[in-house]
Amino acid sequence: MASKAEILAQAERLHAFFRNAGADPVQAAILQPADTLLDLYGEDIRARAYVTADAARGEQMLRPDFTVPVVQMHMQAGGDPARYTYCGEVFRRQERDPNRPNEYIQVGYELFGGENPAEADAEVFALFSEVLSPLGLRAATGDIGLLLAAIGGLSTTPKRKAALRRHVWRPRRFRALLDRFGGRAPVPEARKRLLAEIEAKGVAAILDAAGPEIGLRSRADVAARLETLVQDAAEPPISPAEVELLDDMLSIRETCPNALAHLRDIAVDLPAIAPALDLLEARLEALEGQGIDVDLLDFEASYGRTTMEYYDGFVFGFYAETRPDLPPVASGGRYDALTRILGQGRAVPAVGGVIRPELVLALTREGGQ
Repeated sequence: MASKAEILAQAERLHAFFRNAGADPVQAAILQPADTLLDLYGEDIRARAYVTADAARGEQMLRPDFTVPVVQMHMQAGGDPARYTYCGEVFRRQERDPNRPNEYIQVGYELFGGENPAEADAEVFALFSEVLSPLGLRAATGDIGLLLAAIGGLSTTPKRKAALRRHVWRPRRFRALLDRFGGRAPVPEARKRLLAEIEAKGVAAILDAAGPEIGLRSRADVAARLETLVQDAAEPPISPAEVELLDDMLSIRETCPNALAHLRDIAVDLPAIAPALDLLEARLEALEGQGIDVDLLDFEASYGRTTMEYYDGFVFGFYAETRPDLPPVASGGRYDALTRILGQGRAVPAVGGVIRPELVLALTREGGQ
């Protein structure tokens, strides 16, 4: 097992590579304000972060990653375009798997701004591909923006679309919602009983019988939720044809050119994805310009749906096929929407990624390099 000093030496090598590529080195405090992360991810973040409290600063979290604080820094003072690199510890709780480390080093590269998102995506991916090339890793790519565009093109209500978008990064919940909205799964018995009671008594009578308010939700919040359930129950299901198109899209796992051709066929019946496909095609051209053989590059339409929720476009990862037990050696993607949230309405294009230097070191030693 490598010592921390050896891992730090490997991290410095990777950090130097990104500095030499033109990135400015930056750092972020290990203790981060919890309110920002909670606003972004809700209470779910507590399951994977270490939380503490400070009498003067309030609730704090040990840094779960660098992207959020680097985005905050850039949106407050950075100019576009800008390239940053960083190196340091991140902390993740591992309640389900005690064998996985709860503290490890990340080295990252982030690109903000630029006039051509496809070129920026290709630049970042090509840098990671170059620095990791001695390891012979498999690269996987995807596009969360494509799935979001497909949801936006469904013939259903804005609330149902919002619910599907909200759970894109929770595949099981997404599938359950899609099956229910598409009429392929029965309405849960508890909901049936509640809807029957609302129809028989009315919302006001049910609330009156519920007694005093308890918890964080007000009576008005509960009433609004009940009305939403009634309205949703009256909506027709998403058409079987549209559900099948979405299923077809989510099942795509091919080389990039074949995936693009397949998706173009789907776009004939789901035209809302056409702009995202144009961006995908431009990205493949830009990747070729960076020396990447896109004919051998994998594209998985569902890729990136179990990682951090801020990715909303191009996503990528690098894996050791001989070590399926390892997490991704590197991963990253585009997160334009995050800059809008942290920039208080001002947004800039942004894409980046991170590398796990301890995995690079382990694979280098296994390969005798």
